[in-house]
Amino acid sequence: KHKGRLNVGGHKQEYGVNFWETYAPVVSWFTIRLYLILCLLNGWKSKQIDFVLAYPQADIETDMYMAIPRGFHMPNGYNSKDYCLKLKKNIYGQRQAGRIWYKHLSRGLKDIGFMQSKIDESLYYRGSTILLAYVDDCCIMDPDEHKLDQVLQDLLDAGFDVTDEGDISDYLGVDFTWQQDGSIHLTQRKLIQQILSDLNFQSNTKPANTPAKVSEVLQKSLDADKHKASWNYRSIIGKLNFLEKSTRPELAYAVHQCARFSSDPREPHTKALHQIGRYLIGTADKGLILRPNKETSFDVYADADFAGLWNKDTAMDDMDTARSRMGILVKFAGCPVLWHSKLISMICLSTTEAEYISLSEALRHVIPMMNLLDEAKALGVIKETFTPQVHCKAFEDNSGALELAKTPKMRPRTKHINIRYHHFRSYTEGKNPKITIHAIDTEDQEADMFTKAVRTDLFFKFRKAILGW
Repeated sequence: KHKGRLNVGGHKQEYGVNFWETYAPVVSWFTIRLYLILCLLNGWKSKQIDFVLAYPQADIETDMYMAIPRGFHMPNGYNSKDYCLKLKKNIYGQRQAGRIWYKHLSRGLKDIGFMQSKIDESLYYRGSTILLAYVDDCCIMDPDEHKLDQVLQDLLDAGFDVTDEGDISDYLGVDFTWQQDGSIHLTQRKLIQQILSDLNFQSNTKPANTPAKVSEVLQKSLDADKHKASWNYRSIIGKLNFLEKSTRPELAYAVHQCARFSSDPREPHTKALHQIGRYLIGTADKGLILRPNKETSFDVYADADFAGLWNKDTAMDDMDTARSRMGILVKFAGCPVLWHSKLISMICLSTTEAEYISLSEALRHVIPMMNLLDEAKALGVIKETFTPQVHCKAFEDNSGALELAKTPKMRPRTKHINIRYHHFRSYTEGKNPKITIHAIDTEDQEADMFTKAVRTDLFFKFRKAILGW
């Protein structure tokens, strides 16, 4: 559908004169997935709501003026160049427009009885009702369907222009399919078809089994030809990033490899993107399956590929060849809620160090999730008898990292590791630790697929364990 909106020229605003803070938080994807899992486990009802023309529903923050737009007819023959318009509402285009709307929505929700989460600023509670806000798109969940309708009515009574979108079916560009077996299928078929169309693939293009060739490591390849294809490399990377972060974790390693070279793509990088596209041809209708298991709580998989980019021929010109890659996977009730594939910012001096940093980074993400559930329990949103209990098992396949995590001793080869990576140790101590560290075989380390292009049989095994197909 086509839209037309009146916008102001935010590029002409001056900091400290007509705008100040611009940051506006939105609910994180891991919070969305976490509460979708809780919704399935507890049999909650859900509803999606949308605020119509959200930004102008909020009043302007400071005096703002704009030139009279073309096509506006002045009364009594006045010359439009001699006059301007004073804004009364939060018009699109302002630098601070998103923040003004966020503050307006937050105040409105608090006025009708909602309490803001201390962990995620875009998560709100009211009794047993949960509201997740992503700008103007919101999801609400509650065991009682009548309370969902009451929230909608309270928002209307508070002066918000809001529409009832029914059950969650298309949220933030992701299609939600609720299955009778108690699972949810999250897919992005339209986005995948758009990516394939941008890549100019023909109907007879042969699909690939994996998104990256086994053991392939991309380098800068400055001696190779520049990207010559007709499609925009950065545009494809942006769409693949959104796809990977939302519903396709198995693409993480391949997409991040290609994204590193967006500023100067070469022929090998173009071929790597083609490989991802060929993989999507055969899996266009696939996505992430959330099928929770009450018997498990948080499971964290952390792995690292020590100096996996090393190339002695280019080491003098490309310092990144000495860096290691970390892979992180966080599951709750057997369902993935967060995953990462990225390079470790510092140069690691050993496999133990790389693995330990990966473990520390993974637990840095899972601790707020555990606090989120503890917060919901304290407010009575989740019953104390709720299973699975809030507990985390972290799996690591490196004996040195395991020992360092369990037994904090200073050793010549590890004493240089910054204290920032030891933050989780207090959670692993005591009679009833909230986090326990466990050894795992490399063949069962699901985070391995986020550190390198694994063998095809392992890729299928990990994909089944993570995505459910």
